[in-house]
Amino acid sequence: MIQVTRSLAIDESEIRLRFVRASGPGGQKVNKVATAVQLRFDVAKSPALPDGVRQRLIKLAGRRITGAGILVIDARRFRTQERNRQDAIDRLVALIRRAMHRPKARRKTRPSKAAKARRLTDKRQRGEAKQLRRAVSDADA
Repeated sequence: MIQVTRSLAIDESEIRLRFVRASGPGGQKVNKVATAVQLRFDVAKSPALPDGVRQRLIKLAGRRITGAGILVIDARRFRTQERNRQDAIDRLVALIRRAMHRPKARRKTRPSKAAKARRLTDKRQRGEAKQLRRAVSDADA
């Protein structure tokens, strides 16, 4: 079990790991060893995720999620398979934790009468100050 939070854990059988050859550092060994990890997690069918978290996770994942609802995470930051595997799992957990936070609902507000009056007074004063900066023409003098 992968513990995401105290109340949420994901069974490791829900996660598919595939090891592929990675580009990047490693010299000639990079052509022989499959160190990059491709983690696949079926968000749409996971019984561990509540519906709200599932919807937010799909939205947060963006282009990392397939049309079938499978989240794909590529980890190729490190040179060893084990560190890339752990990195992929950590990134999945971090993404799910972000999806756990329900965004605060926005409440519509209106400016008060006093705030509107202040705004109009300030606006009038700015206009008067700008008018005083204008060049004086012969007709005004």
